[in-house]
Amino acid sequence: MPELPEVETVRRGLAPVMEGRRILSALARRPDLRWPLPERFAERLAGRRVAGLGRRAKYLLADLEPEGDAPAEVLVMHLGMSGSFRVEAGKDTHMPGTFHLPRGAAGPHDHVVLSLEGGAEVIYNDPRRFGAMLLVPRVALDEHPLFRELGPEPLGNAFDAARLAAALAGRRTSLKAALLDQKVVAGLGNIYVCEALHRAGLSPERPAASLVTPAGRPTARARLLVETIGAVLEEAIAAGGSTLRDHARVDGTLGYFQHTFRAYDREGSACTMPGCHGTIARLVQGGRSTFYCATCQR
Repeated sequence: MPELPEVETVRRGLAPVMEGRRILSALARRPDLRWPLPERFAERLAGRRVAGLGRRAKYLLADLEPEGDAPAEVLVMHLGMSGSFRVEAGKDTHMPGTFHLPRGAAGPHDHVVLSLEGGAEVIYNDPRRFGAMLLVPRVALDEHPLFRELGPEPLGNAFDAARLAAALAGRRTSLKAALLDQKVVAGLGNIYVCEALHRAGLSPERPAASLVTPAGRPTARARLLVETIGAVLEEAIAAGGSTLRDHARVDGTLGYFQHTFRAYDREGSACTMPGCHGTIARLVQGGRSTFYCATCQR
């Protein structure tokens, strides 16, 4: 599933096409994706102007201006396992984002088509249909079940060492499991947790609460981890997301952060940390592969 950098890359690719433009018409070629599409989905989108395109965790948020009797709403979009957007404008076709598994080609898996002011079409393609689209009143967005318990954004000012310590205090789970908990921090997934823990020199099996002092304050390791998470995500976004087998950016070019992975998917390779002579190993935690170096991650 795409993680925060991939979703942010898609957002940045779609924003110039969608922001400030009116949706002239919408076409839903099936009644559902992962969940049923909202009632009168296409009808409710037609005529609405996209005031802005944002992101919360791994969700894309198209802020729709009020139109007639229609209140301000947010089109919530999730890519799921195999979803992608394609932009078609005349002879120009491009895809925002870079993924690990091949994205679907145009055709039978083009499930939603948005025709925009200016002539462009934004097409949502999803072979496995694990993605989702919802319409949520803007005033109710923060309290929607998908969002009300989400933790802070890892690149936002609200995510700092003190906030992390408060979330980890007393937790008996592993540090890796805690960081994957969206209530602790929003948008992190397996890839970037592995990378951040490796770069911070922290074992994925370390107890989560070990980053908190008896007084409830963050340790030096907690402060380092927060800084490292931010640095890894910013680097991945700058590279256009992780081009694993599944992701291509809106403009069709590829991101290259996967070439700088230091731990993820490098089982058996030499550790790249300066002065470390260890080897990247793999273990399974909560049904997911964890890549780490037992020599330098403590």
